[in-house]
Amino acid sequence: MKRLYCLILVSLVLSACQPGGLPLLPPPTLPTDIPTATPSLTPTKVWFPPTATPTLRPLRTATPTPDWLADVGLVAATDDFGRAGRWDTAASEQGRATIQNGELTLAVQPGIYLLSLQKELLLSDFYAEITARPSLCRGEDSYGLLVRANAFAYYRFALICNGTLRVERVSGGQRTVLQPPVPSGDAPPGAPAEVRIGVWAAGSEMRFFLNGRYQFTIQDASLKAGTLGVFVRSSGETPVTVSFSNLVVRSVSYVSPTPSLTPTRTPIPTIPTLRK
Repeated sequence: MKRLYCLILVSLVLSACQPGGLPLLPPPTLPTDIPTATPSLTPTKVWFPPTATPTLRPLRTATPTPDWLADVGLVAATDDFGRAGRWDTAASEQGRATIQNGELTLAVQPGIYLLSLQKELLLSDFYAEITARPSLCRGEDSYGLLVRANAFAYYRFALICNGTLRVERVSGGQRTVLQPPVPSGDAPPGAPAEVRIGVWAAGSEMRFFLNGRYQFTIQDASLKAGTLGVFVRSSGETPVTVSFSNLVVRSVSYVSPTPSLTPTRTPIPTIPTLRK
């Protein structure tokens, strides 16, 4: 057996050395165009990305809010309601007007209208303020300030207890509405409450204020001058009670808005100073 293995091994070696032995294979040929992977591009980070250029708009100039009290001057008269006799007072089963503790109090029963006039003032152009404190007031009940008043005619600036305002001219028992009721956030909706009522008057123009804030303007040349007054009215089935205090009257210096070559200035009236 050992001899047989040697013979086989010798024959394999000889056949490999002969030309007719096993063929030699050429080395493999590599393809010339081997596809290569396309390298992926790393995106470049943009630190300051472009933004759309805004369209420039023309600047708007804000319209200044008018100063409706710019023409108000010095204090010309005051009334602290410390002395009786300056105002109309009365007392009955239907209503009363009394002065006590620095207040003028008007109280009326259902359906009654009551007013009280100041007896020592005669005003034409002025700015007047008075504090009102309704303690009983609801719905269509009203109270407020009378201007350029006399026994027969006056302008009536009314605060209705539903939070609205109106202005009327009363003359010879006839009522003319100059400003229909308009709502106001400064008008107390009922009672108890406190509000500062103001009226600016010069010529035919009147401006109305609550708590120093402008409400509206009316034009009417029917009444030129008069005193001041206050009123209350019960329009329902309940009484109305309102107290008034701290009346202050200031002078008004007013330039007419009518175009002219030489603006005319309304003269400042002489107002008597109230004494205690």
